[in-house]
Amino acid sequence: MAYNITSLNELTAQFEKLPGIGKKTAQRLALFVITSPEEYASRFAAALTDAKRRIHLCPSCQSLTDVDICPVCADPLRDKGVICVVSDPKDVLAFERTREYKGVYHVLHGVISPLDGVGPEKLKIRELLARLSDSSVKEVIMATDPTVEGEATASYISRLIKPMGIKITRLAYGVPVGANLEYADTVTLQRALEGRNEI
Repeated sequence: MAYNITSLNELTAQFEKLPGIGKKTAQRLALFVITSPEEYASRFAAALTDAKRRIHLCPSCQSLTDVDICPVCADPLRDKGVICVVSDPKDVLAFERTREYKGVYHVLHGVISPLDGVGPEKLKIRELLARLSDSSVKEVIMATDPTVEGEATASYISRLIKPMGIKITRLAYGVPVGANLEYADTVTLQRALEGRNEI
């Protein structure tokens, strides 16, 4: 009979569902939690449930926040006339690490990908267009990943915005094609922002 601990197997299976976590890493994480003091396990579980309960989408930019309006949207020093459109909340974190971008964001929560069943209606595009009805927006920076899906999404949104007379730019290709913004270093992202081109 194989060595089997049901609770450990279940915990391992849950860790294995996390992105980038394989079976061996999941097992190591599960064993770490189990062999840690009970106080640590309790804090870990509380942090998970608290984050899941409190974090929601910012009603303005659709990024993640645990307050009414995210800190970027609430900051009076940010330039509300420039909106950087990204596909994922982690891209906001990548840009914020540069400390160079002074505008605000809009998070789409994905890219158009017909093969994965993701059409424009599943993204936060309507919310972006609603924000653009305010004449204070002067520029929209399309900062989706330079992949086929990212390019298609940027092109689709640009066609919707063009009739509004708002300047539309695309990140310059300091970011390599096929790369994810999440893994780009701050210098690369800064150069990409500085060298963006009008679409």
